[in-house]
Amino acid sequence: MTVRLVSQQGTESADPTFTREVLGAGVAHLERCYQCQACSSGCPVAYAFDYAPHQLLRMVQLGLKERVLDSTTYWLCASCETCATRCPNDIEIVQIMDTLRHIALREGRTQQTGLPLFHRTFLSTIKSNGKVHELLLILRYMLISRDIFKLNELPSNIKMGLNMFTRGKLAILPAKIKGMANIKRIFQQTEKKNG
Repeated sequence: MTVRLVSQQGTESADPTFTREVLGAGVAHLERCYQCQACSSGCPVAYAFDYAPHQLLRMVQLGLKERVLDSTTYWLCASCETCATRCPNDIEIVQIMDTLRHIALREGRTQQTGLPLFHRTFLSTIKSNGKVHELLLILRYMLISRDIFKLNELPSNIKMGLNMFTRGKLAILPAKIKGMANIKRIFQQTEKKNG
């Protein structure tokens, strides 16, 4: 059964299989959401989202796959878990955001933003160093995205980088961590699971 929903954004078909896929991806308990907005009111990066977390959750519940996957909200989520901590129904909102990222990557829904590329670059930095090394992350991202060739932004980027370096915010070499074997095992298991 196809349900057509009409809103200010236009008409869209509800896709119940999308909702089931997100629900089946883990024990996030999306079905418990009754739109109290606690997640949105506590989110430190909600100001940058195109949809507040509670709005995105409702769209997933309604099966609005196109609108959800065209959103940048789940890419901008900082995974800080403030939303899950505030949620009265113990909904794992960060897990839902991560599931949406996986679905978007699998379906190639990455053209509208550079965020998926940044996401992959961020994870590759963690995979190789065990933690984020900001300078390596910035350089890798700039090279892969070709942002380094935007000459009009180069002076401001260099100035910002120098300010960060002089204030001790950018280390030249990544710090060594214990447990790199554990980090590699986590990535191997995750990659095997997501196939």
